[in-house]
Amino acid sequence: MMENIIQNEINGGIFLITETKPEDIFTPEDFSEEQLMIKEAVTEFIDREVWPNKERFEQKDYALTETLMKKAGKLGFLGIPVPENYGGMEMGFVSTMLVCDYISGATGSLSTAFGAHTGIGILPILLYGTETQKQEYLPKLASGEWFASYCLTEPGAGSDANSGKTKAVLSEDRTHYEITGQKMWISNAGFASLFIVFARIEDDKNITGFIVPLEENNGIELGEEENKLGIHASSTRQVFFNKTKVPLKNMLGKRDGGFKIAMNALNVGRIKLGVACLEAQRRVISGSVKYASERVQFKKPIASFGAIKEKLGQMATSCYVGESACYRAASNVEKRIQYYRNEGMSHQEAELKGVEDFAIECSLIKVGVSEDIQNCADDGIQIFGGMGFSADAPMESAWRDARIGRIYEGTNEINRMLSVGLLLKKGMKGELDLMPAVMQAAVRLGVEKVEKITEGPLGQERYLIQNFKQLFLMITGNAAQKYGAKLEQQQQVLQSLADILIEIFFSESALLRTLKNCKRNGIDSQKSQIAMVKNYVFEAQSLINKRLKEVIIHLTEENKDERNQLLQIVHKHIEYVNYPNSISLKNKIADHLITENCYCF
Repeated sequence: MMENIIQNEINGGIFLITETKPEDIFTPEDFSEEQLMIKEAVTEFIDREVWPNKERFEQKDYALTETLMKKAGKLGFLGIPVPENYGGMEMGFVSTMLVCDYISGATGSLSTAFGAHTGIGILPILLYGTETQKQEYLPKLASGEWFASYCLTEPGAGSDANSGKTKAVLSEDRTHYEITGQKMWISNAGFASLFIVFARIEDDKNITGFIVPLEENNGIELGEEENKLGIHASSTRQVFFNKTKVPLKNMLGKRDGGFKIAMNALNVGRIKLGVACLEAQRRVISGSVKYASERVQFKKPIASFGAIKEKLGQMATSCYVGESACYRAASNVEKRIQYYRNEGMSHQEAELKGVEDFAIECSLIKVGVSEDIQNCADDGIQIFGGMGFSADAPMESAWRDARIGRIYEGTNEINRMLSVGLLLKKGMKGELDLMPAVMQAAVRLGVEKVEKITEGPLGQERYLIQNFKQLFLMITGNAAQKYGAKLEQQQQVLQSLADILIEIFFSESALLRTLKNCKRNGIDSQKSQIAMVKNYVFEAQSLINKRLKEVIIHLTEENKDERNQLLQIVHKHIEYVNYPNSISLKNKIADHLITENCYCF
């Protein structure tokens, strides 16, 4: 009963208004023996089947991607989240994330195919399908006999997904719908056996979802493979539907309910997109460390130079922090799902509601980690120098493959605004005690004398993160008060607030992970990890300071007294007592990497 209460208390966005204890979070160091075996199996598959064939992916060998997806299906990797009675392995959300993480490191082509199939391909049926639909399609999809493709985007409907023009018209005999329209940027289209298609019925407010198997002579045509910056061997085509017949029984969910299906599928897609960037980061870092240790300039390995250590330290920090955020959130989702199942919900309902509850974190993770891998790959190219720019070295393709992450599953700009918007909506609905927290923050920061915490490991960082939260709440409250419902139109304000929110969740996740491991393994075992947390919070403090000032100056354009008052509050509560030596921290992290000759955290 107590466990169930704890599960209920874990809710999306709650990290902002409550203090989380280190022992209450899940970390990669908490993987079970089963999960470690899964990790080993997936890594072995990638090292044996995928990594040696990187060049074939770059040469647009679409057949290889399909072949490896079939092999992944035979090994059970495609069915990790699917219940056993539908041919899957029915593993928890953390295990699902684990597979997505380690299968995605060698090439973005396979990562895209895997994510599109197991995420936005399978999940709409798993979460919204009827029993008949699940029995008919999920076993084929879980085994790799069939592959799924998700048809949402249209030429005139990208970020505005609900504005699609594709139509579904009921036949005169009322036995089927006829779908007509054009979809673009459709992953897996070239080898898909089944399409999840969104179309509008009559003048419905929202689109409707349909399950459309590929059949000959049924009005489905594919465009040519798109020429893309990266992910060369992932099949990406336009799909044209011309009076494609779809039986009534293949409607997915309810009429007019497709937009909700699309958004909830994307929530899962977002957190999986984040975790899918991690192994790529690890491999970029490991490759950079090895090259820097072997490359001799001025009679010394370039790894010994401070300019290189600066990059290695930053690369490792972002990866460690991203890992911490991803698996913390994944475990929270899993606990939430279990709570709903304990309350009597079906697996389908619990999964749907559990992920939906953490839509805020899904967006934060998608944005943060997708930008970290891009920066990491960019630094990797720089460490390799001229070789980094060459297609003969792995960094060039890593950089190109990484670039799509900031566009997938809703652009990062959209997700930034979405995360803050969802937070405010949760507060307005009473699902999160946001308004009392906003008022308390204003009082605490403006009146109370706050004692600065500096004792213990990462004491200053704990103090600063607490204040980051309070300052975010205060300024968000000011913005909501000024603009009301029109706040959603203030895109630059929302994006600045989102950046602060990302830094809060990521820095706290890394801090809690490190403190948890300090307690169980001793502080001496976590010296590099402590350095990474200190380094990250130092960088976060600078960015948050900048974003707070941007928003305050904009909000108080006509009231200089209020502006000065708020800026003073920020200055008072965001400053260090003792500033960390950022250069020394990054040198320490880099030295650890160089000693181990790989990413080793």
